[in-house]
Amino acid sequence: MTQTSSNNGGIDEILVEEGANIRTFILNRPKQLNALTFQMIYRLLELFHVSEGNSKVKMIILKGNGRAFCAGGDVTFLAHKVHQGNWKLSTDFIRELFTLNYMMATYSKPQVFILNGIVMGGGLVVSVHGRFRVATEKTVLAMPETALGIVPGASHFYSRLPGFFGEYAGLTGARLDGAEMLNVGLATHFVPSEKLPFLKQELAKVNTSDANIISVIISRFSTIPNLKAESPCHKMKIIDQCFSQRTIEEIISSLENEALNNKDDWISSTIQSLKKASPISLKVYLRSIREGRLQDVGSCLIREYRMLCHVLKGDFSKDFVEGCRAILIDKDRNPKWEPSRLELIRDDDVDRYFSKIDDEDWEDLKLPPRSNLPPYAIAKL
Repeated sequence: MTQTSSNNGGIDEILVEEGANIRTFILNRPKQLNALTFQMIYRLLELFHVSEGNSKVKMIILKGNGRAFCAGGDVTFLAHKVHQGNWKLSTDFIRELFTLNYMMATYSKPQVFILNGIVMGGGLVVSVHGRFRVATEKTVLAMPETALGIVPGASHFYSRLPGFFGEYAGLTGARLDGAEMLNVGLATHFVPSEKLPFLKQELAKVNTSDANIISVIISRFSTIPNLKAESPCHKMKIIDQCFSQRTIEEIISSLENEALNNKDDWISSTIQSLKKASPISLKVYLRSIREGRLQDVGSCLIREYRMLCHVLKGDFSKDFVEGCRAILIDKDRNPKWEPSRLELIRDDDVDRYFSKIDDEDWEDLKLPPRSNLPPYAIAKL
């Protein structure tokens, strides 16, 4: 097996291992938890495109170096550009990331994503489109966007989780471990990290794109882990009852009513997570995931691109810059949201996030045409 690299200023941000019939792409910014840069996204788009057209390549493996798979997009960079007034550069980043997501979601060859470590934000959006998603005991997943004043780009796959678990996870930014990911369908397999080298050896022998054969190989190394006692997966009855409500206000009210009769730390921490988050982010995401239940992955990405462009442009709210300041830069963890309360946000304020940007240089997301795909080449859990 040979290894090549994607070089940027002396830093090999994407490593490539070329086997006889597989390609392994390795995210290689371990000090930054493999947060994605423009260069990494461009390189991955190129690698996936070339590999799809190469008949010798039967399968793709994607993993990260260090203690993270991927911590998402480089949010601090995006916030810095927005703060400088260059919001369009940040939307360019989102456009390329979503184009990569769409290519992965509609890919004609099996992909195995090894999620051995931190998976956050855009890292989850990238990983969930792999046909096989392998979690381990080291996997930690979260979509913390609402705490940063941004909107999770997760409406397609989170809306397809059991019951209303996607509303719960996206609104609160709840952290999930590998066992929980397997339980709700975000992971397809759970492999103890000590077995990953042996799994890699077996996958290296693959000379087929038959997903059933690849699944059998991964399953040889897989186990069914126990959920921890305090796992939210044990709270599905409460989650479905509360997070199925029509509005954020009704969700919080339902949780508060539940707390009166049930002295449960999980309920109180869930309420606190919602009350600390950006009010506009909560409202926009709730509408987004409800629409996502009825849309295919391409339609979801186009809608989410509009939403994020509005967030980055900051015409109605500058919560993204404020959230990054409070959580990532100054780290006082005390963001001053504006609007500051849910009741100050009208329905038409939310509506604008789903409309086209009023700017002559702005364009809707245009996804590349994809044709002649086998039946499994769709985004699904």
